[in-house]
Amino acid sequence: MNYFELFGLPVQFSLDSQALADTYRGLQMQFHPDKFAAQPERERLQAVQRAAYINDGFTTLKNPLSRGEYLLSLQGVELNAEQLTLKDPVFLMQQMEWREQLDDIRSAQDVLAAIMAFAQELDEATATYYAELEHQLDSQQWQEAADTVRKLKFMTKLHTELESLEDAQQEF
Repeated sequence: MNYFELFGLPVQFSLDSQALADTYRGLQMQFHPDKFAAQPERERLQAVQRAAYINDGFTTLKNPLSRGEYLLSLQGVELNAEQLTLKDPVFLMQQMEWREQLDDIRSAQDVLAAIMAFAQELDEATATYYAELEHQLDSQQWQEAADTVRKLKFMTKLHTELESLEDAQQEF
């Protein structure tokens, strides 16, 4: 049983996050290991395993990037290495530009304003990639979707670095 079946959701990128959360709570109540505390050890172990599977499924499906990866894995598409993104010269150039922008922020006149502007740029680009990913998955363009997931992984990493830079500024 895959995670979508577990939560009674259609196997697709877009999902009803409220339905996911509601079903998660219901499954947690039904299969929580504490309910099996008086049962034989084998049943307690199975309850722990079910609860772990439910938790993994919820965590995977609630995050759009991991949900995209999971959908690809259901199709047998392996993402193995981020180096495959390097086959896209336009994205490679964009990566380099974003890295330069991130470096330039440190010496900006108004660092926090530069961080906010760059964050907005990254958010807009990320939203565009997520829209592409949804279309690619819906159209069963598995390899293109895998490339987009790789791009989104880079975007997530870059956004994390930007947040770290912002946190460092707030310490002063």
